[in-house]
Amino acid sequence: MNELLLATKNPGKLRELQEIAAPMPLLWRSLAEFPHIPDAPETGATLAENARLKALHYSAVTGLPTLADDSGLEVDYLGGAPGVHSARYAGPQQDSAANNRKLLAALAGVPPQQRTARFRCSMAFAQPGEILAESTGVLEGRIADAPRGAGGFGYDPLFVLPELNLTTAELTPQQKHAISHRGQALRAMLPLIEQWLWATGKYRD
Repeated sequence: MNELLLATKNPGKLRELQEIAAPMPLLWRSLAEFPHIPDAPETGATLAENARLKALHYSAVTGLPTLADDSGLEVDYLGGAPGVHSARYAGPQQDSAANNRKLLAALAGVPPQQRTARFRCSMAFAQPGEILAESTGVLEGRIADAPRGAGGFGYDPLFVLPELNLTTAELTPQQKHAISHRGQALRAMLPLIEQWLWATGKYRD
């Protein structure tokens, strides 16, 4: 089975991507298996730049084909913030609860029609020294007044899908995978990975 590195230490993200990619004969390894390698620089000005930096860095230090993503929440009322800084919005500790509290404080008193937002995911797939493919996904919604739901991770308890009046933390995993920004990006990426595996003679089931 083909081994690919999924460049994340986030167990929620790893689980979500593994579930979406399950039909393909791929063995997804995670950064948790490589505790001693240095973290990738995330100095890009955009999500796409950070995804490329991470994919190139981790493929170089592990020798494995690597899929990396950078995802963020863009809130229109906040001029697109937290955006590329979403994971560290409340500080370098990457505390989701603190991030959510800071976001709610920033939107205190803002009416629902002005709380529009979107999740954006940029993905990059690389082998050492070369970006092989890129994809994106976007999910539109708005920010709730308070957290709702026990599923998902990150900003999911605050991200409302207006057509369902549910947050992404209130969806089943299957419902979320079908529409999520990360699911969109991964479904666009998987055929590109498969094409590369066939073209390089690496595909084996």
